[in-house]
Amino acid sequence: MLLMSMFLRSHRRMKDGKEHRYYSIEESRRLQSGRVVQRRVLYLGEINDSQQAAWRKTLEVFDEQRQDYTTLSLFPEDRPVPAEAVDSVEVKLNEMKLRRARPYGNCWLGCELWRRLELDRFWEEKLERGREEVSWAQVLQLLVVNRLIDAGSEFRVHRQWFEQSAMDVLMGVDLAVAEKDRLYRCLDRILKHKRDLFVHLQQRWKNLFEVSFDVLLYDLTSTYVEGEAEQNPKAKRGYSRDGRPDCKQVIVALVITPEGFPLAYAVMDGNTSDKTTLRGFLGRIEELYGKAQRVWLMDRGIPTEAVLQEMRQANGRCFIWWARPKRE
Repeated sequence: MLLMSMFLRSHRRMKDGKEHRYYSIEESRRLQSGRVVQRRVLYLGEINDSQQAAWRKTLEVFDEQRQDYTTLSLFPEDRPVPAEAVDSVEVKLNEMKLRRARPYGNCWLGCELWRRLELDRFWEEKLERGREEVSWAQVLQLLVVNRLIDAGSEFRVHRQWFEQSAMDVLMGVDLAVAEKDRLYRCLDRILKHKRDLFVHLQQRWKNLFEVSFDVLLYDLTSTYVEGEAEQNPKAKRGYSRDGRPDCKQVIVALVITPEGFPLAYAVMDGNTSDKTTLRGFLGRIEELYGKAQRVWLMDRGIPTEAVLQEMRQANGRCFIWWARPKRE
């Protein structure tokens, strides 16, 4: 078992009769043999007097008794505290250690994207808060940020990822938000809001980037499951794109923009024919994004002649398709 700690180290050097101080973050590890090894993790360089003065004006310390923040000036223990430093405290650098180091920037970015897309407001309205200790909107935010940064199962979020992230600080919550059953139940609550979510996201995307939906890509894929999948009524045997005709599968249809933004999707029975899927999606896209002379791109085996004729007659929409080359 390896024991590890991190600490701030001060280095002093005399140059031209003046003392210079340099700082670095060091890592100390105790090996199984009992020997302790150290290595430099980050070199911070010299902190001059002007930098110290600036830092002192912005450094805040939380007072637990007063439950408030106060500004303090920090000085190493071997340097006398100046008379003008009224609120100050001496710091023993050799006793400073870094514990529970966690990534912060990626979690902050995920939470910022959540706010920029106004998903906090959207889900607070959709997932009304009851007597729960934690709001369902916060539980969902945790799951979404996890999928963005380090996608894993709900159990992994509960058992490992939440404790190793800075989400508790950024969201102002504790481990209750990552309780296992709560994570699983959250997914059941959002399915009925799928349509409203797509409308909300496309509107935010349109407002932020001034995009249109005149060129769309439509395609189908499949994913197979091993076993009987008795509790999944959509799992059936059909044409397998994965080369596994022995397994049941489901068909996934997806509409995306050229930039890769998904506009709609559907999970269908595993024996669904490609030619029967298009008409329903055309109506759904028209209903959500309006009629337009829209350009569609898809495999030529998907549309039937009847559907092609309907597309040509509806607002003069243009249609383009291509065929994948056959595999040798």
